[in-house]
Formats: sequence, structure tokens, C-alpha cells
Amino acid sequence: MKKRTSFLPVLVVALLFFALSAYVVSGLGVINHQEWLAPAFWVLIISLTVALIFAITQIRKGVNKFFTIVTHAFLIVLVSEMVFAFFLLIGDLYRVVMSITTNFQPQGYQIADRNYYWVDFAFIMFCLTVVLFAFGITRGKYAYQVIKHTLYFDDLPKNFDGFTLTQISDVHAGSFTKPKLVQKGIDLINAQKSDLFVFTGDLVNNAASEIIPYINHFSQIKAPFGQFSILGNHDYGDYIKWPSEADKIKNLNQLKAYHKELGFKLLLDEHIALEKGGETIILAGIENWGVGFGERGDLNKALQNTSVNDFKILLSHDPSHWDAQVKNHPSKIQLSLAGHTHGMQFGIEAFGIKWSPVKYRYKHWAGIKTENNRYLNVNRGFGFLGFSGRIGIWPEITVIELKRKDLPS
Repeated sequence: MKKRTSFLPVLVVALLFFALSAYVVSGLGVINHQEWLAPAFWVLIISLTVALIFAITQIRKGVNKFFTIVTHAFLIVLVSEMVFAFFLLIGDLYRVVMSITTNFQPQGYQIADRNYYWVDFAFIMFCLTVVLFAFGITRGKYAYQVIKHTLYFDDLPKNFDGFTLTQISDVHAGSFTKPKLVQKGIDLINAQKSDLFVFTGDLVNNAASEIIPYINHFSQIKAPFGQFSILGNHDYGDYIKWPSEADKIKNLNQLKAYHKELGFKLLLDEHIALEKGGETIILAGIENWGVGFGERGDLNKALQNTSVNDFKILLSHDPSHWDAQVKNHPSKIQLSLAGHTHGMQFGIEAFGIKWSPVKYRYKHWAGIKTENNRYLNVNRGFGFLGFSGRIGIWPEITVIELKRKDLPS
């Protein structure tokens, strides 16, 4: 029996969108009295809603350009309206409070009573939101940022004092459209001249073929101690329908071959020893393990034949793995490197504020976390997925320097 698509959630969203739009129109009427404004606005809102519903009905055929344009247009209008409505509501609440405190009882709700300058300010914020989204879609998704951390350990082998590694995550090659801008990111990675390079999963969105146009780009990445990688949840092809299970397996095997072609040593529940001056540190990597995203990886297998006293770096795509298994593992893992969250590609990290909606899903969603004398770094992602842009949470190239704490003699 063919499963029917439920349109109830879509209907609810549409009704809420209309209610929000009606409130916005009431505010726009304060600063623009043109008779054509409201009809034109409603034509836009209704057309956009109908287009979105149609795009959703066609989603089974795959995500096409029409779907991408419509969903992004809807998102821009929705968020911009919410910003406008937020400031408009503040002004309206202020009017209500003032009417109560001055013992004035207004006869009904009069739009004309709204403060023109406050509504004008709300409209400016609306326009700024549109501009911000436009920047995020056209430039922000390629605005690569190098973020550096220096981490101190009391058990780091002496010869690895000052050792550096560069981490990127979540390439999602199928989302790229501008190879020249991707190349700028590659050049920035190589400019760090780190001792080691690691990639923490999600090379593609779904199909291995997505990386083909960018093999010549990412194969330029070189580091003296090598380039290593792991798989992320999207690399297994779980999110599209394959003609057969055999085709899905073939795709995964092809992706593994592309890792090799890129010059990346793919770690699949295994580890290698990095040697420097007669001392070693362990670099381990596991298959994807994430709460709600498949628990394929086997950490104990990856650490097999290592010592509890070894200094270990773990590559594990999903940061939820750190909380579930790593931070309290009997064999101490000094540093874990993850990605997966993208910082939701939207948020704010400025003026001491660090916020993204993804924080309500992931306890650790970006940057360094330390607990139980162990570190976790969550990379914000090199690429993008779903929303074809980034706002406030820019694509990240992480550089970590390992330092040895000064121990008492």
C-alpha cells in the first residue's frame, strides 16, 4: 500500500504564515498608504505558498532547482517577516502598557496610533534581514574562517610539543557551485602548513559521484604526517532511494576509492601510530556513530592493541558520540575531533554571544569543549547542506596546536 503524504503540517504552517503576513501588512500600512501595497503583498505571499506546496508534492522526484529557489525564497520572507513582526510587537505592547499606566482606555485597535518611527525601524530591520540572507547565500557559504586553538596536555610526548593539525569537516561536495571559491578554501588549508591534516566526514550529500568535480581540488591538500579521513552519516547514501541494496553498497565502495584518490587514508574503526623522534601518538578513526544518525562505529575495535597510556586523537563525525562513549572511556582519549552540526549554518558568534538553533539539539555544537581532562573540538563545517548559505556561522578551517604542560621536575 502506497504511503500517503500528510499535508496537515503544511496546512498549519501555511495558516501561521498567513496570520504572520496579515500582522506585517498592518504594520506596513503605517509607513506606506499606497492602495496597491496590500494586494501586491498578498499576491506574493499566496504565490509563494502555492509554489512551496507544489514543490513539496514533487519532492519524491528529487530536489531540483525549482525546489531550492522556492524553499529559499520562503525562508527569506518568513524570517524577515518574523523580524519585522518582533519589533512591531514590541511597539504595540509598549502602546498597551502606556495606555494602562496612563489610565487611558483606547476604543479599539487603531493602526494610526502606532509610532511611525518605530514601524520605520522595524522595516529597516526587515530589509537588513533580507540583505543578510542574500549575503549568506551568495558569499557567506564560501567565507572560510581559520580558527586556531592551542591545547595543553600533561601526557603529550615531548617530541610532539608544538605539533599542529588542520581539521575540516562536512564538505558536502554536491552542494558546491563555485569551484574557484572552493579553491580559495583549499589554498587557505595548505597555507596553515600543519603537520597533519584530518577530515571528519560527510564528503558528499548522497552519491559518491558528487566529489568527482572537486577531486583535483582536495587532492592538493598535503601534510608531512599525512592526510586522514573518516565517513559521516551522509556518506552511506541513506537519504536517497537506490535501485537496489547492491547499488547502495557499490556507491559506498566507490566513495571509499575516491578518498584514496584524494590522498586521504580512510580510517574505518582502526588506528595508526604517528611517530616523531622515537615517540608516538595514536590517531584513531571510526565509522559514523551518532544518536539518531546510525551507530555503526566500533570504538573498542578502533582502539584495539593500544595502551591506556598512549596519547590518542580520535576522529568521530558526530559529537553526540563523545558524550555517549568517549569522554568516560576507560582508555583515555585526550582529543576528539568531530563535525556534523554545521552550527546549523545560522546563528551569532560575536560580542561574547554564541548562539545557534542547533544548540537545542546538540549539547556541544561548535568549538572546544573540555571535560574529564579530555578535549572535544566540533568543526563548523567546510561546506553546506539544505540551506544554500551561511549566516553568522561561517565555514571553518580548524588549526590545533598540541602543547605539553610544564611538569614539575
